[in-house]
Amino acid sequence: MIRLSVNQTEIEFAAAPDTPLLWALRDHMGLTGTKFGCGAGQCGACTVHVDGIATFSCLTPVSAVEGAEVTTIEGLSEDGSHPLQQAWIAEQVPQCGYCQSGQIMKAAELLDFNPNPTRDDIADHMSTNLCRCGTYTRIFNAVERAAKEV
Repeated sequence: MIRLSVNQTEIEFAAAPDTPLLWALRDHMGLTGTKFGCGAGQCGACTVHVDGIATFSCLTPVSAVEGAEVTTIEGLSEDGSHPLQQAWIAEQVPQCGYCQSGQIMKAAELLDFNPNPTRDDIADHMSTNLCRCGTYTRIFNAVERAAKEV
């Protein structure tokens, strides 16, 4: 049995220790906001926080996060009121929307560690997360907007 703390809730389920956290979240917990993109840690669609650090859940075995606090997009705010989520709406960031939960989680990490990032800080920090639709300008605008409210 694997025991995890996800979005401040203790969850226990049967899985092999090398099961990727992504599949545990989606298949065992029903938390489908975290997306499968590439499965190789190159796109960032699966980004979650592990003890506040943005982590590719497709590459992280569940055994590596036992005892840690995992936060998914569903745990960022229950009602979508987080400043980043609101800024994403205001800036009309998503087109297809597939990468957005990973983008938001990566941006949340940035603002936790740097509440007043420059445009270069944002570009550098967000570089591990890809957007198939190329909405980078809107992503950067949304991060800047949210930074003013955090």
